[in-house]
Amino acid sequence: MSSSSSAAASASKRPSDQELTQTYNSMKSELNQLAQKIGELETEADEHTLVVDTISPLDPERKCFRLVGGVLVERTVKEVLPALMTNQEGIKNVTMQLVQKYKSKEDEFLAFQKKYNIQVKQ
Repeated sequence: MSSSSSAAASASKRPSDQELTQTYNSMKSELNQLAQKIGELETEADEHTLVVDTISPLDPERKCFRLVGGVLVERTVKEVLPALMTNQEGIKNVTMQLVQKYKSKEDEFLAFQKKYNIQVKQ
């Protein structure tokens, strides 16, 4: 009985190669998804910056158009500018959170590789 429990204990310490491969691939996929989302949000933040810089010097009463939920609405610069700045700050905050999450997941990934001595062949 003790030999079967020690065999189970040693099996639980080291997952099979297939399980290691699955875990490795899922962790790598998650890192790639996070990196892609961070890139999308950074692009969106850059676009917001460009628009804010473009309409800031304009007359506050000048009409401008904004796409809201797929519908183009007419507003004035003074109505649109604060909303754009709020959205821009929100995007930056989410990006910072995702970068922190990416770093922690990357550390987790590297620790996993080191723990099981995983080396990628190129």
